[in-house]
Amino acid sequence: MDNAAERNALDNPENPSSEQQPEEAQPIAGQALEGQHDHASGVHDHGVHDHGEPGHTHPAGPPPMDPACKREIEVEIPADVVAKHQEALVQQYSKQARIPGFRKGKVPASMVRSKFSSEITSDVVEHLVPQYFREAVVKGGYRPVSQPHIYGLEFTPGEPIKFKAAFEVLPEFDLGDYKAIKVEKPDVTVTDEEIDHEIKLLQEKQASFDPVDEERGAQNGEFVQVSFEARPKNLADDEPEAAEAKDAAAENPEQKDAAAQPVQMEEVLVEIGGANTIPEFTKTLAGAKAGEERSFEVSYPEDFYDKRLAGLVFDYKVKVNGIKKKTLPELNDDFAKELSPDFQNLGDLKQRFRENMEAELKHKTEHEAKDKLIEELLAKHDFPVPRSMVEQQIDLRLERGLRALAAQGMKTEDMRRMDFGRLRAGQQEFAVKEVKSSVLLAKIAIKENIQVTDEELEREIEAMAAQMQQPLEEVKKRLKEDNAVERLRDRMRSEKALNLLYSNSN
Repeated sequence: MDNAAERNALDNPENPSSEQQPEEAQPIAGQALEGQHDHASGVHDHGVHDHGEPGHTHPAGPPPMDPACKREIEVEIPADVVAKHQEALVQQYSKQARIPGFRKGKVPASMVRSKFSSEITSDVVEHLVPQYFREAVVKGGYRPVSQPHIYGLEFTPGEPIKFKAAFEVLPEFDLGDYKAIKVEKPDVTVTDEEIDHEIKLLQEKQASFDPVDEERGAQNGEFVQVSFEARPKNLADDEPEAAEAKDAAAENPEQKDAAAQPVQMEEVLVEIGGANTIPEFTKTLAGAKAGEERSFEVSYPEDFYDKRLAGLVFDYKVKVNGIKKKTLPELNDDFAKELSPDFQNLGDLKQRFRENMEAELKHKTEHEAKDKLIEELLAKHDFPVPRSMVEQQIDLRLERGLRALAAQGMKTEDMRRMDFGRLRAGQQEFAVKEVKSSVLLAKIAIKENIQVTDEELEREIEAMAAQMQQPLEEVKKRLKEDNAVERLRDRMRSEKALNLLYSNSN
């Protein structure tokens, strides 16, 4: 996999606001804007485990956050609440603990406090810290969009538990005149010439290659069926340079010269005089008969489209196995009927092509127009965004990119060698734009009172299940387990907001 493929899969600036993406690709903004505290119920792992001996503290500060979006609070859990919960845990442990020499349920409280001190301390903190964090957030009127980071936790017997929490919220800003944004909506028309061109390509795909039985050489426009071996110029397997080249290619497959190795191909069709046929093949194989062998040299130009061959010289040994003549099917009603029983004549086929091409063109032009609309919307609003949301979006972009590379055949061990620091940095700008557009569309949806009904949500989930070819109930179950149903509703509402802007933009 070369660098270009990596960049295409990992650095493509796709815009999930204007192109329907998988549910998980959308930043979560709508819920926070409306005051639902998705992240107020949980706490970050820092400071909620392994508290050790009484009096233990957690001095570590929060991770980097955007200053404009960062909020910090100090929380104190009353000593009597701590003691009450601690005593309840002691009683629970006394009933359930199994200690040699004592019957179950008869273990003395003093022994429980001594033997299970660390576990009880951890239970107290893990139960009370999230509860009092939630209460402090609600009391302060905060709407977290990130998991809180708990730090500076102090837990001394007989005293209140004290801790600090840092989290991010969406910034406060006013919506500009988004209704004034205008984008061009080009007409979607497909010409007869464009349809005929596509039909011609289909005709080429349906061509047959019939053997030439005559005792003669291959003629212009015909195809020779060949097997060949190609070797880099002056590079034999037993030469030291060959071994060095193979070793270098294994260590660095992107190095062109090192990757130049012998190639063998069987049963390849070569068109004599074809537009895409390398001239040396046409010159050498024209007039060749079945069973003949030809040798020749090919010097690939520096700008050759296949960069692995550009600037290199190869020696070819070619054996002609047969000569074939290409026969195109006639473009008539029978041609259309053979393609599908849905077509009664050639006109039906052309109409289907027109409909599909117009739908594809409409989707493309609408996507491009919505991209421009988003750019205009972003240009009218300058505001910071929570770093946690940006990092989450970077994670999602990289995950999509890695899945694409895996689908293209990239091995896991090759992925592990990639420079993820560079890749993350390359996603930063795109991720910020995606989060900003998500926040803006969510805010516009609220202002315009755009809603997504349960029926619309159900139809969307049904479409997702059909697309993934999975049972509907399994998809629903997974969405619920991942707490993703409302995120899906938010995405749909943002899409409605974007569609509203688009419909009003001309």
